[in-house]
This record gives sequence, structure tokens and C-alpha cells, in this order.
Amino acid sequence: MKKIKFMDVSFRDGFQSCYGARVKTDDFLPVLQAAVDAGTDNFEIGGGARFQSLYFYCQEDAFDMMDAARKVVGPDINLQTLSRGANVVGLVSQSRDIIDLHAKMFKKHGITTIRNFDALMDVRNLAYSGQCIHNAGVKHQVVIALMGLPPGLSEEYCHTPQFYLDRLKEILDAGIPFDSVAFKDASGTTTPRIVFDSIKGARKILPPETVIQFHTHDTAGMGVACNFAAIEAGADIIDLSMAPVSGGTAEVDLLTMWHRLRGTDYTLDIDHEKIIEVEAMFIDQMDKYYMPPEATEVNPLIPFSPMPGGALTANTQMMRDNNSLHLFPEVIRNMREVVAKGGFGSSVTPVSQFYFQQAFANTVQGKWKKITESYGKMVLGYFGKTPAEPDPEIVKLASEQLELEPTTEDVHDINDRNPELGIGYNKKILEKEGLPVTDENIFISATCGAKGIAFLKGDAPLGIRYKKDVEAEAAAKQAPKASAKGELSPPKLSSSSGNYTVTVDGKAYNVTVAEGSGAVQAVTPAAAPVSTEPAKEGVPVEAAMPGNVVAIEVEVGESVNEGDDVLIIEAMKMESPVKAPKSGTVVSIEVSPGDTVATGDSLMFIA
Repeated sequence: MKKIKFMDVSFRDGFQSCYGARVKTDDFLPVLQAAVDAGTDNFEIGGGARFQSLYFYCQEDAFDMMDAARKVVGPDINLQTLSRGANVVGLVSQSRDIIDLHAKMFKKHGITTIRNFDALMDVRNLAYSGQCIHNAGVKHQVVIALMGLPPGLSEEYCHTPQFYLDRLKEILDAGIPFDSVAFKDASGTTTPRIVFDSIKGARKILPPETVIQFHTHDTAGMGVACNFAAIEAGADIIDLSMAPVSGGTAEVDLLTMWHRLRGTDYTLDIDHEKIIEVEAMFIDQMDKYYMPPEATEVNPLIPFSPMPGGALTANTQMMRDNNSLHLFPEVIRNMREVVAKGGFGSSVTPVSQFYFQQAFANTVQGKWKKITESYGKMVLGYFGKTPAEPDPEIVKLASEQLELEPTTEDVHDINDRNPELGIGYNKKILEKEGLPVTDENIFISATCGAKGIAFLKGDAPLGIRYKKDVEAEAAAKQAPKASAKGELSPPKLSSSSGNYTVTVDGKAYNVTVAEGSGAVQAVTPAAAPVSTEPAKEGVPVEAAMPGNVVAIEVEVGESVNEGDDVLIIEAMKMESPVKAPKSGTVVSIEVSPGDTVATGDSLMFIA
């Protein structure tokens, strides 16, 4: 009987898929120790969104987390992280010196293996980062990024077994040093047949001793079937997780996969009784955290999007923060067109986030009215070559709106010329802020931007959603609050349920969305709202989408020209400038940095 190895991804991808990556280190270290004691010797511990999230939401240092994990597991356990090729652990692609610094820093802080992927499968983006990982003395696991194509599309080559095997041949021809190969499906949308054929074909191409690892999510309900297909095709290792961060948007549970292999020629190398105890401990340790219901659900619509499990809850958490979760179903529906017109890059971060941002913009601002910066740069070639040519009309729109020409140049050469990237630029930022100039801080500044600097200055907010906070919000919704005049007023909603005003063909309607469903009830014509506020002087500058105010670029009394950037709103990890609708003078500013705003809110007035 063949023993199938596994990597426990609970403490990186499990957290990312179920909690939006927002988990405190001290809460999982005891479980990590228990898992080691139970016999697990291979863990994914960081990288991906679990790098930025610690600075953005957890008020923690990711390097400290890696050091703590290494101390717990000892010197011999494999600790693996995830890297996004030229983007390393951020959403923005980096210059060569930062890519090299990434490998050195992760080696310094106890990482054994770095899984290195490029969502566009542009081998140029894997070559330099892979060489840096190898040079740093870290094991390099190179990735073939999988994705199932939404049905109904005419594309016949991208994301087929032949496409994946052609990319693998490119990696071999490029001479990229690697220690193992991973076939990674972040969205869980690849069919078992394609998984089998791809890995079976890879076995014929690769040297016989090459270790092949397979990664998928159970978001579409296909995780167990795809894992078994990978095993039968010759995979040596599969990625699994433990409850409560298993199933649904996360990976298949260790015990579930062990059960699937019973009575076959394969088995997992575990003591299942010990794993039962570890999972019980893990469930107890994570009980304080709020897990959104979509994290544990199998969603049959995901193959039509596709939305990665590791990004789904991160995005829904942000939508909750921005009071825009009711838009999620429409955003998911818009994903398919965005993927197809964007050139069929694999829906995995950062490209999945580019897709989501554009689908979000198409939902709230109208289809293709605004090309988001990252999506636009992707279709123009600034992150590498997409698997298929993007839609020419979208390329034209992106070029016009971003004022950039399409390019086929190597992304590393583009970024090396950018004066706002690199070690030197980030040193100057640290010096200006009076912060220590260390390699770690340089890397934090480069990959986390202003939010990383805020963390280093001690100004980072806590963005973790605990159960008690969600329960308090729910209680507030049930108990109307008294106004200053003693009148009852409805509480502010933070979920998808509640009353909304919807405009259809210029006519407004009141709709009620029931908690826990997408059902619309009691549709009636909306009465015009009665305002007790005095009319503001000037023309309002309105929010085009819900989000958080990041920065205000002007002051009261300042003169502006039509089209000037006057304010920055962040939504879905995307910063969008708000422009002046007319020339004039700023007469009032209605918001402050950090405020949450809804579509149509008046942000300031210009007269």
C-alpha cells in the first residue's frame, strides 16, 4: 500500500480561506505544536495573504510569526510559504532587488521551502524569482497554476492539459532550478479529468525522482475527487487542512481524505486518532473568531466565476467592512466576463484580485465604465503575458483610461526603471518617517506600502472580526437605538440584510433583503427621502463605490480644476481616486480618513 504524503495548510491557506487571513499568532501556536506531536512534519506557514494581513489587520509582524513557528516545530520540520513570482507576497510586482530580498529574508526567518507561482504562467516571472529562491538556499517549488474555464466559452487551449504541459516544458527549457513541482488550483474549479491528465503527462516529462504536489480547494465540491485523481496520476503529496479551516472554501480535511482512501491501494501517513484530538483542540482555539457562513459552504456557482477559496472570504470580509456585501452575488456573476476578456490568467492572487476589483467596479459603476488600474495594467502587459490575448476593446479602453501603451517587455525591466520601487526608494521612506532602516523594514515598506509604514509607526488598526463583535452588531440590529430627541431610529446595518433603495430605469424602489438569503421582499415605489439638513453650498463630490476613505488630497478653501484628484477611496484592496466634477473652490469636506462611505455619499462640496 502506497503512503501518500501531505502538507498541512491549516495555518496559512486555511486561515486565508476561512478567516480572511486574520488570525493572531498566539492563538494557533499551541495547535501547531500539537500537530507536530501527532506526527505531521510538513506545514504551510506563511506567505500569500498571510504576510500582508498581519500588518493590515492583526497588528503583528509576519517575520516574528515565522520565527515563532520555527521555534515551536524545531529545526527539522518543513515550513513552507507561498510567493507570487514577481509580486512575491504583495499585490504589486516588484523590482529585482526586492524579489531577491524576499528570498533572503524568508530564509533568515526559518522558511524551508517557497512555493513560487505566476498567475499568468509567464515563465519569465518564475525564472528570476526561482533563481533567487535557489540562491538563498531555500527549496524552490515551482508551480503550474490551474483553473477550470467557465462553461460556455469558446477557448479551446488555455487551461487544458496540453496548455499546462507546454508551460512545464517552458520551465524545463528555461533551466529554472527547482526542487519540486506543484499543480495548484486555487479556485477548485479544475475537473478531475484535467487534473489526472495533466499530472500523468507531467510524470512522463519530468525526471522520475521529481516530487509532484497537488493543491486544490473544496469551494466547488470537487476537492476529494480531484485529490484522488492526482494521487492516481502519480502525485506524491497533496495539500490538506484541519477543522475548523477545512472543507468549503478551504482544502479537504485530513480525516475526510484519510476516509476516502480506505479500501484503496493508498493511505495517508497519519495516526487518525491523534488527528481527531488535534482538530478538537484547533476548533476550541479558533472559537473566538467569527467565521463567515460562506467559508464553510460548497458553492456550485464557483465554476462559473471562478473565485478562489483563498480570496473569497477575504473579499467578503472587506465587503462587510464596507457595507457592500449585498453586492457580492452580482460581483460573482460579473467575474466570468472579466476573466474571459482579461486573457484567462489563472484566478489566483494577485490576478484573482484584479478580476474581483474589475467585477466590483463593473457592478457599482456600470460595465466597463472604469478600468481598474491593476486589471488595466494586466491586459496591457505590465505584469507579463496573459495566456490568451485580452479582448482588443478592453485593451483599448485600458490604454485610454490609464494613458499607457500596451507592452511585451519583461516586467522586471519595467519595474527596475520605476523610481518608486526598490530598496533605495524604500530606505528613503523609512528615513523620512524616522524608522529603523533594516532589511525587514525595507521589505515591509515595499510589499505593504503605507499600511506597512503605519504598522511600523504603531498606527495600524485591528481588523480582526471576533464572534463577540459580530454578536454585538447583531444585537444592535435587533434593538433600535434612541436618537438625541428620544425618537427611535434603525441601526446601521453591516450585513447583506436590510432595506435598500434600488434605481431601475430612473425610478427608485424600496427593497428588503432577508437575513441569510438573497430573497427580495416587499418591493414598493420609494418615497423621496425627507432631509432635515440644510442644503449644502456647491456641487457635491459623490462616492462612485462603497469603500473606506484613505486620504483627502485638498483642503477647504483650495481651488481645484475639473478632473483633479480630491480624495482617495479604498475598496477591495484597490485605491481609487475621486475626481472633482467641476472647477472651483472646496467649500466643505464631509468625511475624514478612515470613514466608511456608501455609493452616492457626498464627500465634499465644490462651488
